[in-house]
Amino acid sequence: MRYSPAARIHLMITFVLVMCGVAGGACLGWLLGGRVTGVLAAVAAGLGAGIGSFLSRGHVADFLRPAPAPAPAPAPTSAPAPAPVVLSDGVGGYAEGVADAVLVSVATYQAAAFPLTAFGVSEEERDARRGVAYRVCAHEGLPQSVRVSAAAALEAVDQGADAGHAHAAMKALSLAVYDHRAAR
Repeated sequence: MRYSPAARIHLMITFVLVMCGVAGGACLGWLLGGRVTGVLAAVAAGLGAGIGSFLSRGHVADFLRPAPAPAPAPAPTSAPAPAPVVLSDGVGGYAEGVADAVLVSVATYQAAAFPLTAFGVSEEERDARRGVAYRVCAHEGLPQSVRVSAAAALEAVDQGADAGHAHAAMKALSLAVYDHRAAR
């Protein structure tokens, strides 16, 4: 009998969970009361993990099942079709992930440019963080609004004279990333 990939993945996850439950229960039971308690705790934890996995198999299968194919387009009518929507700011979660990576890399560069302690960051580390921030900000999947805010934040951090100005630019970048996520 052949199982679907979702069923096989769920079976492997179930096996790992049950084995981890058995091992964890055995260790905890042995530490708390010896061999007999260890065996009882292992059996109880394994059964609990197995029953929980069995009861959640429908939810896991739904989660692992691929999305259905889109329905075919209806036949054209005499009315003109609306113009297709073009997303110039990236598509879906990929653009969100790139925007989050930009926020993190610029924040680490800001932390290196304005360290909390004197001599807290070496010049090499500061240069490395600056390079990473610039490379991530130049990514082609970055939404335009986040790209503009990131450029302003990098400029403010590069100037390095005013920590308040850099903080305000980072706040604007954070809000741009948040607005991009909320717009989706």
